[in-house]
Amino acid sequence: MRIEIDQDVCIGAGQCALSAPAVFTQDDDGFSTLLPGREDGGGDPMVREAARACPVGAITVTDG
Repeated sequence: MRIEIDQDVCIGAGQCALSAPAVFTQDDDGFSTLLPGREDGGGDPMVREAARACPVGAITVTDG
């Protein structure tokens, strides 16, 4: 799984961090980022839900 966060689109709503806190967090400015070592989602089944929860569609999850 590959996770990408478009930092130009992210508004820092934090829905991803609430949905999948083992994968997503927010940086010092409040924008979404991946936790170190979780770039592939770490097998967390909530990653896709976190992407769907993003109000601006800043998160893309692809297989492979």
